[in-house]
Amino acid sequence: MKKTFLLFTMCLLALQSCTINSEIVYYKDAASSTIMDIDVREFMAEMKAMTPDSLQKKELGEMDKLPTTWTSMYELDKEKNKGKIKDQDSIKILKKVFMKSNKENNEYAGFSLKLDHFSKPDYDALHRLSVGYQLPVDQNVYNDWNGKTLTINTENLNLKNIEEALKSKTPQEEIESAEGLLPMLFKKIGTTLKFENKIKSITGKHDWVQQVDDHSIRIEYDIKALYDKEFKFKHDDKMIIITTE
Repeated sequence: MKKTFLLFTMCLLALQSCTINSEIVYYKDAASSTIMDIDVREFMAEMKAMTPDSLQKKELGEMDKLPTTWTSMYELDKEKNKGKIKDQDSIKILKKVFMKSNKENNEYAGFSLKLDHFSKPDYDALHRLSVGYQLPVDQNVYNDWNGKTLTINTENLNLKNIEEALKSKTPQEEIESAEGLLPMLFKKIGTTLKFENKIKSITGKHDWVQQVDDHSIRIEYDIKALYDKEFKFKHDDKMIIITTE
């Protein structure tokens, strides 16, 4: 299974100058689905200008192995490890997590991750998998949703999962020397939360959380503020509670 998750990390190595956009859809049955798109076109343009073709091919070799159509992690793992996974809980989750690479003009432009109709037990199982394999999912997927009310702990509005995925495949000495560069790795990051029913009320305020319309909320991360310990918010309530009709 580790070889399959290595593909995630190889993709994440190209996160410099990237844009990450996620959409989470909340259903009345207390489940939700997520799509996360990582756009690295700007990074690729910079890389082409600075790197010999031979080195580009080597660095992007693993990322180019990803299919360009939605493929479950179960299928990817089966292809790599010949179906060695026997744990049924892991298999169930891997069948509901999908990946694909994105190309523009036949060139690598990024990748997408999809979680298909996850229930609370599914997210618990996903979290256990993520601990061992540093799965780089949007942390908002772990918000508490019961089919009517969503509770967002704003202390979790960070990039911890993605950072840990990056660090898991980076030598310790390189991590220590690159700590100050983390804010430069990300260009723009945001998440849209969509609800099947209309939003009835919102309790709590945060500078990054704004209502877009009757069915959606937008979270836009301030990259500088994420890494500035002295940064002061105008609104920084710990809990945001969104209740639907």
